[in-house]
Amino acid sequence: MVTGPALAFPRHPVALARFGLMSLWPARLFARRAFRTDRARAAFAGLAAHSFLSLDAPLSTTFALMLGGTAHAVGWPMPRGGSQRVVDALAAILRAHGGEIVTGRRVGSMADLPRADATLFDVTPRQLERIAGDRFPEGYRRALRRYRYGPGVFKVDYALDGPVPWRAPDCGLAGTVHVGGTLDEIADSEGEVARGGHPERPFALVAQQSLFDPSRAPAGKHTLWAYCHVPNGSTVDMTARIEAQIERFAPGFRDRIIARHVMDTRWVEAHNETYVGGDISAGSHGGLQLFARPVLSIDPYATPDRSIYLCSAATPPGGGVHGMCGYHAARSAMRRAWKGG
Repeated sequence: MVTGPALAFPRHPVALARFGLMSLWPARLFARRAFRTDRARAAFAGLAAHSFLSLDAPLSTTFALMLGGTAHAVGWPMPRGGSQRVVDALAAILRAHGGEIVTGRRVGSMADLPRADATLFDVTPRQLERIAGDRFPEGYRRALRRYRYGPGVFKVDYALDGPVPWRAPDCGLAGTVHVGGTLDEIADSEGEVARGGHPERPFALVAQQSLFDPSRAPAGKHTLWAYCHVPNGSTVDMTARIEAQIERFAPGFRDRIIARHVMDTRWVEAHNETYVGGDISAGSHGGLQLFARPVLSIDPYATPDRSIYLCSAATPPGGGVHGMCGYHAARSAMRRAWKGG
């Protein structure tokens, strides 16, 4: 099972072992060995770069295998009307079952919350230690404080007066486009970020949902967003470099720009405090921390306090739009309830 705790006994151990052996490889080396064409290698590199890791680092292949597998199995769907529609649907289900949603209230400590048999926190270890640290033993608090954060993102939202004029027509048929060039170009770009640098030709993730969802933009116009990886806490403006990369593969892109909104890592963290230093993955996926999120445990969602749980991407399986962290945290809380606390 690759969408849950690493120490849980798998339902399909042989399949998991095969996946695990392939996942150990650095993505650049795996791509060279597994694929014969430059186009296939570049496509694999774009998938692997979602890990926010150097593509020369062990385990960087993991994300490529997962994202490639889901693309083949079910595709990468997008909600019509924007991602808020997903939130609205989930909120409606909760309310239909008697749940209540309260927003606009800051939680700085457990004293700011009503007493409950189970409280699930969608925060990173840094915030959890600050909010509930006095309920944990010192060893667990140290583990939360040692938790490592990964690179941040620099993001630009665009309003365009037409679709992106991609040189490759197939790019106009994709909701998500990985802009980075060859395997080595993408790997070198991500490697520079991992070393604390800012690549001149950054790997950029580009989303162009308005091609398929006309509700995203006025008639005849389009929206697009793009981001690249930067060192955690970076204040460097990457706008020109992102646009140069897109222009490289879509000559005339700059002429389509009506307006742009720029967000560096400071803005990203100010928008959501759990994006520490602009890290939208709730922590680095490098090394043991791919599995030890935030600690290596059969049940990493449970904390030493039997009423407090962690349900963010700082738990397995890590970053991604999958909902599995909350699913497993809820099951952990229910297991404890059934056992009588």
